[in-house]
Amino acid sequence: MKAVVLVAGKGTRMEPLTSDCPKVMLQVANKPVLEHILDSAVEAGIEGFVFITGYLEDQIKTHFGDGSRWGVSIEYVQQKEQLGTANAIGYARGHVEGAFLVLNGDMLIEKSDLQSLLERKEEAVICVKEVENPSDFGVLETEGERVIRIIEKPKNPPTKLANAGIYLFRESIFGFIDRTELSVRKELEITDSIQMLIDSGAPAGYSLLGDSWIDIGYPWDLLKANEHLLKTLKGYCRGNVEPNVTLRGEVAIGKGSLIRSGAYIEGPVVIGDYCDIGPNCFIRPSTAIGNKVRIGNAVEVKNTIVMEGTHIGHLSYVGDSVIGRRCNFGAGTKVANLRHDGKNIKVMLKGRIIDSGRRKLGVIMGDDVHTGINTSINIGVVMGKGRATVPGEVVKH
Repeated sequence: MKAVVLVAGKGTRMEPLTSDCPKVMLQVANKPVLEHILDSAVEAGIEGFVFITGYLEDQIKTHFGDGSRWGVSIEYVQQKEQLGTANAIGYARGHVEGAFLVLNGDMLIEKSDLQSLLERKEEAVICVKEVENPSDFGVLETEGERVIRIIEKPKNPPTKLANAGIYLFRESIFGFIDRTELSVRKELEITDSIQMLIDSGAPAGYSLLGDSWIDIGYPWDLLKANEHLLKTLKGYCRGNVEPNVTLRGEVAIGKGSLIRSGAYIEGPVVIGDYCDIGPNCFIRPSTAIGNKVRIGNAVEVKNTIVMEGTHIGHLSYVGDSVIGRRCNFGAGTKVANLRHDGKNIKVMLKGRIIDSGRRKLGVIMGDDVHTGINTSINIGVVMGKGRATVPGEVVKH
């Protein structure tokens, strides 16, 4: 069976991290989000993939190639104009036969959830997640195991079963996609296509996902995914560890990396290739450090994603943050990550203030940001690509 994976979008809610990188190629636990999804699908028995591409597709093609590294085939189909999920899935016509999966490139899913989906025989199966606030989602109305209606953001939800955006289809879905009309959002919605399939009398069911399903919609969701994936990390050392280094728990050290004397690393922590760590630094759990990263003397890093080529200068602190590529922290840069009143941290994204749902959240930093010495960065700050601060600057918003 094949899986159609939707990877065309830029991910505007993830800016500035997606300024020069497709959303699905952002790294968690030192691998692109899309690679984690591919791994789960391969383990579940998927033998071929159709990637529906768009924004900066060359980065995806360069990394995944023809799929031979994973023992599978990968085809690429460009979505020329993004007109919604039904439009995107329609591009898979002619590239799949019989039953096929539809996955989103920004939703982590476990092998076991996919395996149970592959066994289903209905014309369509919708993966769902039980949620406490179903009014914020597309909700399924059911009769026993059968789906009879999909309702978008209902005031009085008939169930707590929210549509998770992962599907099993058969080729019959393409006929209903052809008949789908533009929604009020001016998009071709796959839920409208499914509703037509249901109304035709074709059997449609649902499959309940486990707790490991994670929808990466906002930058801080990368931290949630990173924390989840690092729980199963198995430590290894392919680099060089000097005397008087303390490694506790599961710590993975990539090839060519140097851990200098006095470093204290408490896993789960993954460190990429050709990094220079320490001396006398403290790296705390749920931290992922990409390739060619420099962590200086007396630096503390906690529950943070640090992407490739970034340097964090001596006497700095970073916690609960996502740091882009090739950033440079001047000595003494400090990132705040907790409100004094302990309430959830709110973030300004695309002109809207959004509750992150997290009590601890530091900075979301785009690529190529440089901070002057003794810069202080407030909670929930978003710093755009290429931003720079002067020595002693306080970044409040």
